[in-house]
Amino acid sequence: MTGSPDLSFLDHPDLPAALVEENRPRATGAGLDPHEYTRVTSALRSAQEWPEAFRAAGRRHRAAADRAAAEGRSVSAGEAYRRAARWFHFAGLLPHPDRAAAGATATEADEAMRAALAHLEPTAERIEGESFVGWLRRPAGPGPAPLVIVVPGMDSGKEEFHAVAEALLARGTAVLALDGPGQGVLAGAAAPEPDYHRVVGRAIDAVTGREGVDTGRIGVTGLSLGGYYAAVTAAREPRIRAAAVVSGPYRLDWDALVPFVTATLTQRCGSADAARAFARRVDLTALAPEITVPLLVVEGGEDRIPGVTNAGALAHRAPRGELLHVPHGNHLLGNALADWLPATADWLTTELTRPTETRTA
Repeated sequence: MTGSPDLSFLDHPDLPAALVEENRPRATGAGLDPHEYTRVTSALRSAQEWPEAFRAAGRRHRAAADRAAAEGRSVSAGEAYRRAARWFHFAGLLPHPDRAAAGATATEADEAMRAALAHLEPTAERIEGESFVGWLRRPAGPGPAPLVIVVPGMDSGKEEFHAVAEALLARGTAVLALDGPGQGVLAGAAAPEPDYHRVVGRAIDAVTGREGVDTGRIGVTGLSLGGYYAAVTAAREPRIRAAAVVSGPYRLDWDALVPFVTATLTQRCGSADAARAFARRVDLTALAPEITVPLLVVEGGEDRIPGVTNAGALAHRAPRGELLHVPHGNHLLGNALADWLPATADWLTTELTRPTETRTA
C-alpha cells in the first residue's frame, strides 16, 4: 500500500488538543483508563507525537503483563496484555506517514490480544482465512450458542470493541471479532473491501462446524464504517438473521470529507483515486430496501462528521428497520454506553433466539 496523501494538517498547532478531546469518548468507551489517557495525551506538542506516546503506554502495560506472567499471576497478566492491546490499537489511529511503524504497532496489538486471551479465555480460537483474521469467543454455559460477528470501521480493529463483545457473551451469544481488508492487523496488507459480505461469508464458512456455535443463528454488528459493512452483509449474505449498525454511514461525499478521513482512506486504499472510488461505493440508498432481516440502527444525536450522511435514514428505508436514537451520543457513542449497548446486545440476542425464519438469497 503506497498511498501518499497530504498530511500537512497533522502539523496544525490546534490539532493536538482537538484530537485529544474528539477521541476521548471513543478511547474511554473502548476501555482506556480516562486518567491515563489524560496523562499520556497532556504531553503531546504535535499530533505527530500521538503514535509513539500511545505505543509507549502499550509497552508499559505489556512489560507489566510479562512480569505477571513470569510470576504465575495469570489473571493479572491477561488483564495487562488486554490493556496493552488497546493502547497499541489506539496508537495506530492517525494516518501517520510512518506506515511501517503503524504496521508494526498493529502487530503488537494483535499479539497482545492473543496473549490476553491465552491467559483469560484459553477456549478462544484464532480464525483466519482469505482477507480476514479474528477471534471466536464462546459464552459460558451449554451450547451451541448463536453467533454475532463484530465488524470494525475505517481505522478500528478487533482489539477496540471489547465492551461490545463482553455484552454479547454475557447474554449467551458467541462472538467473532474480525479484522478484514484494510483493518487492524490487515490494514497494510489489503485495501478496504466495499463488498464486505464476501469477507463475512468466508468467515462464516470458517466457523461452520466448530463446537459450541450455532451457524443457523448468525447476526452481524458493525461500528462506524463497519456499520456500512454490516448493512451490506445483511443484504447480501443469506446466512445473516439480524444486524445492528452503530454510528454507520448511509452515504459518503468525498469532496466534503475532512482531511483526517480522506488521508486515512487514501493510505489504506493505496491512492487518492482508489479512495475516491471506494467512497463512491459507500451509499446505501439503493441497497436499503433489500435488507429484509431485522435491522437496528443506533445513532448519536451529536455524531456529526462532514461528508458523512448518518444511517438514520437506513432505519426508515429498510423494511424491518428500527432506530435507537441517543440524543447526546457522539460518534461510536463512547460517551453514552449505558444508553445503547445493553439494549443493542439484548436486541441482537432476542432476534437470534427467535424461531428460525426462512430466508432466500
